[in-house]
Amino acid sequence: MVSYQSVSKKCSVIGSTCVAALMMFGCASSATTTNAAKATPPAPQTQATTVPSTAAAPTADSVTIDPADFRRWLDGVRSDALAQGISARTLDRALPGIQPQPRVLELDRRQPEFTQTFGSYLQKTVSARRIADGKAMLAKHQALLGPIEAQYGVQARFLLAFWGLETNYGSNFGGFPVLGSLATLAYDQRRPAFFRRELMAALAIVDAGDIPADKMVGSWAGAMGNLQFMPSTFRAHAVDRDGDGRRDIWGSLPDTFASAAKYLSDEGWKRGQGWGREVILPTGFSYEQADLSIRKPVSEWLAQGVRPASASALPASEGGVQASIIVPAGARGPAFMVYDNFRVIMVWNKSILYALGVSYLADQMVGGAGLVVQPPADDVPLRRSDITEMQTLLARLGYDPGPADGMAGGQTRSALKAFQTRQGLIADAYPSQEVLSRLRSVAQ
Repeated sequence: MVSYQSVSKKCSVIGSTCVAALMMFGCASSATTTNAAKATPPAPQTQATTVPSTAAAPTADSVTIDPADFRRWLDGVRSDALAQGISARTLDRALPGIQPQPRVLELDRRQPEFTQTFGSYLQKTVSARRIADGKAMLAKHQALLGPIEAQYGVQARFLLAFWGLETNYGSNFGGFPVLGSLATLAYDQRRPAFFRRELMAALAIVDAGDIPADKMVGSWAGAMGNLQFMPSTFRAHAVDRDGDGRRDIWGSLPDTFASAAKYLSDEGWKRGQGWGREVILPTGFSYEQADLSIRKPVSEWLAQGVRPASASALPASEGGVQASIIVPAGARGPAFMVYDNFRVIMVWNKSILYALGVSYLADQMVGGAGLVVQPPADDVPLRRSDITEMQTLLARLGYDPGPADGMAGGQTRSALKAFQTRQGLIADAYPSQEVLSRLRSVAQ
């Protein structure tokens, strides 16, 4: 699964996305095809006060929860759920099985020490094994994926790429009890409103009969099933494609793949268009233009000297397509020209690295070329404390990087780009050790 994304960025969580959207499997599909596409979901972990043996042992950061206070809090959840139309019968069955999950709070509070470079991320997420498995899955499920692609216009390789990055083609759903995870996070005071809404949505899914409470498994943050959908998005978009009366993103691949296609289509996926391509930037290229906020027709980028990295010429039909340039490893690494479908991928998960991982994996499944320009081998990941220091120094120098939270988001990169421009550096907005050293020097 992909790394944790702030829930303020849509609903993307722990390697998950707030996806869901399921579509009915048409009458033309035979029962044999439908049944053959049924997946066997991993067995759920028992809902207990601590997450079972697959979770790491408690650490010095272990969080304790008062069971009695938690039960009293659940009484309030019950009252709210009844007011929202969830049946007393469902609540009588589901709520007694919900237990606090201290391990969930440990994971919620734990942030990785280092950021990831583009090179290390791509090597980890788009491995040779994952590409090979994706090719095999694409061949195996073509009869199922073909009609879904025809209906929604989302190419099968992208659906498989999301599946590969989210759960390694269905091999790892996360194994946490979704109701227990969401209740624990809603009970906690860090982001209670968001997770309480997700808990109510999850209870509504159980109430609708889509899945029993004890079979609803997912990530520690409540993302569910083959493609790690958040409950609220499931409710907003889920349909039953295989016609069995349930919207099943755990055990039904027809429901799962059509869900992804419907969701992407709803968000504006352009039929017949790719995500973008690797490009070579001309000498003297102004890196201030390498930003998702800057969009120009492909023809204009070509007129500036941007050219495809591969030997093949761009199709004439792409000349008028709106595109942006991004440099995920800075000016020393590969550059990409990305189209509207890339932005749709980022609706699923707002990380540029994640969107590039999906895009690159999708292309590799159908024999796409590897990168022409490799990420810098000497690119050193920054510690989150380094990013925090960078943000603090930028603020001290009069730039506005946003909160010093150790995460180089859009505001921090904009401030960094302004600093680089003023210093006469290549303004690629890339947070590197070199830029941090310059900040330290200037701020003295």
